[in-house]
Amino acid sequence: MAKPITIHDIKTFLIQTASAATRFIIVKIITSEPGLYGLGCATFTQRFKAVVAALEDHLKPFAIGKDVARVEEFFQMGMVQGSWRNGPVLNNAISGIDMALWDIKGKMANMPVYDLLGGKCREAVAVYAHADGRDPQEVVDNVWKFQEQGYHFIRVQMGGYGGKTIGQPKPEGAPPGNYFDPRAYTRDMLKMIETVRAQVGEEVELLHDVHERLAPIDTVKFAKDVEQFKLFFLEDSLAPEDIEWFRMIRKQCATPIAMGELLNNPHEWRLLI
Repeated sequence: MAKPITIHDIKTFLIQTASAATRFIIVKIITSEPGLYGLGCATFTQRFKAVVAALEDHLKPFAIGKDVARVEEFFQMGMVQGSWRNGPVLNNAISGIDMALWDIKGKMANMPVYDLLGGKCREAVAVYAHADGRDPQEVVDNVWKFQEQGYHFIRVQMGGYGGKTIGQPKPEGAPPGNYFDPRAYTRDMLKMIETVRAQVGEEVELLHDVHERLAPIDTVKFAKDVEQFKLFFLEDSLAPEDIEWFRMIRKQCATPIAMGELLNNPHEWRLLI
């Protein structure tokens, strides 16, 4: 029986974008087989230092010496090894190692990983671009620019997530910061989406991300009001703790809903069904 190839070392790299706004976390697994390694992504932009600590101080010592072929076993053991399951820090850290192990398995089989997982079921997938602006017309102008590049799906925002750069009112004498007015937000975004739809027509697919800024009752009303503009989807309209309200939205209107990037456990997804 051949001697198994094992995890010899794990290295973690922080990659910063040109704008310095995002830190990516890349995991590199070095194996006992000379020249064989795997790469994975463990990015959690808001708490990247916590993920690095989880990788370097907890998962790396546990992983050294493990058989690289036993990908599912490491995933299950990594989840229970710390007793506390799930959470964005642990999930991202484990996912980086999991991807790197699959990368190694693909190299050993001399096959792309998607073939190991069953092969292609489509030739391509749709992607979207992100069009922001300080006012509705600037958003329209940016949508046109992306259309010229060939994009058919475009996410439209104004003033960043939650309209934070639009200059919403704040109490007199309040400390510096972004103050959120949900009614002003919904009015501004509806006007922006109406303007974009009127100028770009029905052919382009529009998306909008609430970014969990609205309370459930405000979300229900916003989803109803925006239905007339035929969004491709309304993204993250509710915070994870409010997911039971999705049923209420669906009963009220046909606006397509996108949600899931903040969920940590498969049981949370089942509540959406």
